[in-house]
Amino acid sequence: MSALSRSVVVDRPGGHRLVQGPCPTPGPGEVRVRVAAAGLCMSDRELYDGHRDAAYVRYPVVPGHEWSGTVEAVGEGVDPALAGRRTVAEGFRFCGACERCRYGETSLCTAGYDETGFTRSGAFADHVVVPARLLHPLPDEADPRAAALLEPAAVTAAAVRAGAPEPGERIAVLGAGTLGLLAVQLLAAFSPAELTVIDPRGERAALALDFGASEARAPREAEEVRGRYDLVVETAGAPGTAADACLLARRGGRVVLTGMFTPGAKGIDPVHLSLSQLTVRSVFGASSAAWSYAVRAFTAGLLDPAPLITHEFPLERFGDAMALVGAGGPGTGKVLLRP
Repeated sequence: MSALSRSVVVDRPGGHRLVQGPCPTPGPGEVRVRVAAAGLCMSDRELYDGHRDAAYVRYPVVPGHEWSGTVEAVGEGVDPALAGRRTVAEGFRFCGACERCRYGETSLCTAGYDETGFTRSGAFADHVVVPARLLHPLPDEADPRAAALLEPAAVTAAAVRAGAPEPGERIAVLGAGTLGLLAVQLLAAFSPAELTVIDPRGERAALALDFGASEARAPREAEEVRGRYDLVVETAGAPGTAADACLLARRGGRVVLTGMFTPGAKGIDPVHLSLSQLTVRSVFGASSAAWSYAVRAFTAGLLDPAPLITHEFPLERFGDAMALVGAGGPGTGKVLLRP
């Protein structure tokens, strides 16, 4: 085992460096994980470009909140049997004591925002240190590349739990990015009567059909099915998709918003909302329960994120990897760093 560890440090927006230093030592209640794979997403791009809300990032920082690895060392008070286990871990450093945490809504912890990869050192590194209480151990045979996508899968699981799908319902997924395609896999397990995916990108729509969708439509074709769906899961976060999702739902239907919207996004029509008696939920991150849901689905073979991975880079090529994220290339899906 090397006594040195490398990490990508973003000192300020637009500036990063690869540094090497002593291998981190886990403190009481912590573990050190050897990172196997770490995914990049638009949140990382916002961090790098300086577009993330200042309350949700602390520079300098080692990014990386989507990852998998193997426990290499345990700190005081941690079960030694965890050493050698493949694992993922929740990102939110919730307090566990506030009212929201005790209610089970750990992603809404009122102690203040604190998350691996944004305010704490993340997994764009050889090693990451996290509290052992946040771990979700995986089977020895788990694919570490696919497991790196369990963080977005947990967000999707939170949306599915909020939407409460039932067998035989008509369901629409708005957006066929990483979240949308993971949602298709989870929702297909409920045997819906229809599972429609709406996205302008033909290649993503084709992948959605492979993942279990019954049909794929471009946005211009979605007007034909407004008012049709029992449940609509919005995953795109585009300026108009929250309003569009509500128009797709039937009267009395349910809408779950998972996209991260920016200022200026089109609002939901309150007249339509009240007359249609819609139930609208939103999702920010994932609670511990949603993480457990995603890990169980992955372990049971109901969720396979591996086909979403299109590019893999070593730490030294962080800049190349980041350039792909959000660039809109038709052949770009999930991008991984492989320390």
